[in-house]
Formats: sequence, structure tokens, C-alpha cells
Amino acid sequence: MRIWCAHIFLDDETAARQLGAGDLRSTAVAVDAQIWQLHRAKHFVVRCDCSVILCAARIATAVYSESELRYPRAVHRRTLRDMAIHPARQIWTTLEPLHDVVYFGTGVKEAGVAIGLRGYWQTYFAFRAAPLGAVTAATVAATFAGFHPDMVRKAVPDAWARATPQQCLAVRLDFSAALLRGLGAGEAECARAVELLAPVQRDADPTGRPLFAANAALPLPADPVGALWQLASSLREHRGDGHVAALVAHGLTGREALIMQVAAGKAPESVMRPARGLSERDWADTCDDLRARGLVRGEPSNPALTGSGGELLTRVEASTDKAAWNGGLAALSAGAVAELTTSLAPLVKRVRETVLPPVTPVAMGRG
Repeated sequence: MRIWCAHIFLDDETAARQLGAGDLRSTAVAVDAQIWQLHRAKHFVVRCDCSVILCAARIATAVYSESELRYPRAVHRRTLRDMAIHPARQIWTTLEPLHDVVYFGTGVKEAGVAIGLRGYWQTYFAFRAAPLGAVTAATVAATFAGFHPDMVRKAVPDAWARATPQQCLAVRLDFSAALLRGLGAGEAECARAVELLAPVQRDADPTGRPLFAANAALPLPADPVGALWQLASSLREHRGDGHVAALVAHGLTGREALIMQVAAGKAPESVMRPARGLSERDWADTCDDLRARGLVRGEPSNPALTGSGGELLTRVEASTDKAAWNGGLAALSAGAVAELTTSLAPLVKRVRETVLPPVTPVAMGRG
């Protein structure tokens, strides 16, 4: 029996709350000789309706056998199989922080201003949309999903009169690669990650995935650090495009999805709402709609999921994982997933600790 362990919870208290656990059992430590050299984190056995192994370190994905864990009687085989973290999500929690340096790295606004862009948000929209070309605000709002159209219109298309998409592509790549290299990204581990991920990007299904398709069409840099950042960006957008499709299929708008994430405890309203250009009235009205559908309860500033809302969000996330996996990531073997997430874990940890803010709108804050 193999146990997949992934970093998905901020801390033990959050894990207990999200799993509905009544108490936390003793710690279990992996003693697999092969993995031990790469990942020494303690793993908590959480007891709720069932049991699951949680990685408290949040720095890597590891594989262990049940016999290699202390306190194995607290672990049920069926539960571990049912609650295993999807490998597509494991890959996302590794690649998303690497991509996110282009949004949260110190000096990104200045990098945009240096080529003529006006402030942080115009830089954000121009850098992220640049693979699509000089697109309209309507295209950006539709593909990014969740931003108020007025917020997008303040940045696009004016951005293209100030800097070309080609300039934005060059600057965002140089900025991100330099930042990762400054955090200790080594050429050897980046080159190996590129070796694993480049075929995935090449063969992944672009159907209905405009941001992925546009990123995947860009030439891969010769520099392995820059190439890893570009691949992380492409595959991040692959998952994001699939997530938007899952929202639509499950009857949720981008704005409604934001509130559902807040209600799930992924980010506070005080971070999510202004980061997407939504007024208090916009937010309250959308909360009213979700409340009328029986999906959330509570005040707009602090909503909570109902049972139906939690089930819907679970289906959306499961669909997102499935689409990301079946649409391309399934080309990676279990060993490749473990190698990728483990080898990049130190770099991801440094990004999370030194670049990302404590909480972000994509629920990928400092851990």
C-alpha cells in the first residue's frame, strides 16, 4: 500500500477544521531509506470520520508504505486510497509558486514601468495576457475569469500603446528567471524538471485552453531556469483554463467562484474582493445570489459554505484535477511526479517563504 502525501494545509488547526477532525493523533515519521534523504518532514495522522496522512511541512510530495509509518493502526487503507491527493494537484502546488513570482516578486511593478506600463495592475494584466497578443479588455476579462470588467479596462488595451506584447514577454521572463536564480534555482535541477515537463507541454490538449495554448506556443528558452518558469506558467494556465471550464459546467461564474473560495476559507474577503476590482455592493449582490441557491450562508464579509456549497466546490475541484491530469499531466509516471515535486521542494519553499505574501487570491500564500 503506497501513501501519497502532499502539502495542502496551512497548519494542523486548518487541517482539523477543513477535514472536520476532532483531534490530532501522534506524529508519524517516514523511514523509507530512499525518500528519507530527500524529505524528513513529520506527518500527522488526523482522525475524523476516517484518517489521512498530512504533510505538515508543506514542502514536497512523498510516497510511503503503510508499514513504514509509526502508528499504522490509525490509518485505514480504504480511506487513504479515497482521500489521496490527486497528482495533478500535487504538481500544481509545486508549479504555481514558481509562476507566481511574476506577480509578487519585489520589483515587478518597476520592471513594467521601465518599459512604459503604468503601475502594478497594468503590469499584471499586460504580462499575463502578452502570450495572447494585443487582445481586448473583453478577451482578458473572459479568459482571466473573476476580474471586474472595469478593472480590466483601466489596463487594457492602453497597455499595448505603452509596451508591445513582445516586450512584455521578454521582461516577464527575464524578471522571473533572475528572481528564481537569486533564490538558488540550480541549473541541474531546473534542467531535469524541464526534461520532465517539456513533453507534457508539447503533447497536452489545448482544446478550450486559450491561455495555455498561447503560452505553449512560445519558444522555450535555452536557459533552464527560464525554461522551467515558462513551463510552470504554461501548465499553470492549462490547469486554470480547465478550472474555468469546470466552473461553467457546474453553473458558477468567475465572481461566484471567488466567493465560494472565500467561504471555503481559502482567502479572506478583504484580500479577494479588492484584488478583483469588486465593490462591496458587487460582492454582497453575488453573495445574495449564492445564498438564494443554498450554497453559502453568513454575512458577505465572512461567508461560509453550506453542505450543498461544499459538495459543489468539491465537484468543481475534482473536475479541475481530472481535466488537468487527463489533458496532459497523465504522461508523467508516479515516479516522475514524486521526483519533480521533491527535487523542486527546496526552491518552492524559498519562494513561499520569501516572495509570496501570507495570503494570495489564488490561495497559494506563504506557508
